Amino acid sequence: MPGPTTALPITIRGLTKKFGSLHALDSVDLDVKSGEFLTLLGPSGSGKTTLLMAIAGFNRPDSGSILFGEKEMILAPPHLREVGMVFQNYALFPHMSVAENVAFPLKLRKIAKAECEQRVEEALNTVQLSELGNRRIDQLSGGQRQRVALARAFVFQPRILLMDEPLSALDKKLREQMQIELKHLHRKLGVTTVYVTHDQREALTMSDRIAVINHGRLQQVDTPEVIYNQPANSFVADFIGESTMLPLKTEENNQLYFDHILVDSVPDQKVLKIGCL
Repeated sequence: MPGPTTALPITIRGLTKKFGSLHALDSVDLDVKSGEFLTLLGPSGSGKTTLLMAIAGFNRPDSGSILFGEKEMILAPPHLREVGMVFQNYALFPHMSVAENVAFPLKLRKIAKAECEQRVEEALNTVQLSELGNRRIDQLSGGQRQRVALARAFVFQPRILLMDEPLSALDKKLREQMQIELKHLHRKLGVTTVYVTHDQREALTMSDRIAVINHGRLQQVDTPEVIYNQPANSFVADFIGESTMLPLKTEENNQLYFDHILVDSVPDQKVLKIGCL
């Protein structure tokens, strides 16, 4: 297995990105703890991938700050950020073997041949592909390709790992299996991980914390348990929950009504939260 790395926290402040008149990111503040698995969760067009790509350096925000540890990275190009990246379509090189794909970031960094071979072997062992190093990419299943992309992302021992919906192309059974494997891999590597998905169940299953995003703004950042049981607003409740929401309002004497029908009384000092009564 690749040697241990020192995970870095990520601190984001006031991050804004416009595409024309559209605010893809609107003054985003986010803290990712060192070594945690944080998921950016939201519907299509919510800004989650834009935020991930800003962290990776593939798009430049209009304003704001991104710190890795204590180092400002907002203007740093991707190759100087030293982050591992797993793309939605894996972005593997079809003309290279499995081992050559995994070795690619090491060769870019001019790692000595012997060390390169050792790291590739360890990475393939970690993702259970040690017997497939000489295979071509077109000879692999979807799950195997996903593992190759993962191995390539962490083989150079990054301190931050970014993943953009890496399981979306897999069938349900394989996707659930890979969720378990990804979480297990995260525990072994201890690397700070930011994961993008639109799948609520995937986020609730895998994450240490979830950052729910919509229209370029963070709606809630908390543990899966808190987000599920105590959603911060109606969007989070509707997007995360599986139950029907009813609009209620309080009237005189703290009585609770639905469509002018009395359904309950609210005791003095009781605070109603979205998602519970």
